[in-house]
Amino acid sequence: MTTTTQYYVASSVDGFIADREGKLDWLMQFGFEEFTAGYEAFLAEVAVVVMGSETYEWVRAEGHAWAYPEQTAWVLTRRDLPRMEGGDIRFAHGDVRDLHAEWVEAAQGRNIWIVGGGQVAAQVADAGLLDEIVLTTMPVVLGAGTPLLPVGTATGVLEVSGTEVLPSGAIASRYRITR
Repeated sequence: MTTTTQYYVASSVDGFIADREGKLDWLMQFGFEEFTAGYEAFLAEVAVVVMGSETYEWVRAEGHAWAYPEQTAWVLTRRDLPRMEGGDIRFAHGDVRDLHAEWVEAAQGRNIWIVGGGQVAAQVADAGLLDEIVLTTMPVVLGAGTPLLPVGTATGVLEVSGTEVLPSGAIASRYRITR
């Protein structure tokens, strides 16, 4: 079994993962029912989740139990942040190329999910470590906000490995990053 590093994310049609205020109300309006089966199948293959401090703080602010109790989590930050209960959460900083080796080892052949945000995913992509983008494009235009993947270097042509139109009008697509 080979470890795949994936960026699983939802964005607006115009490529934003959060609105101007950093909120996700535009996404939450769609609910979860039609996305649950696909999300659960995706998460079942994930052993490691990676996120930046803003994503971690957003998860904490939601006030729910830790969302990834079965996965080892890395939070990329230079700050001291409160640890949430219910999971193996590791705080780290440094070059993602060095950290990626730790993620792969911890994944033990299962997948690594770059949860977010876009800056973290862009660092992984720019380092040549991102294998796949699993993108759900929501039928809404935000006009501005947090960019989906603000890479410093173009990826080249992505290989589409699957597309599905969902009842809400959202489009779920998988893209392999070819090197």
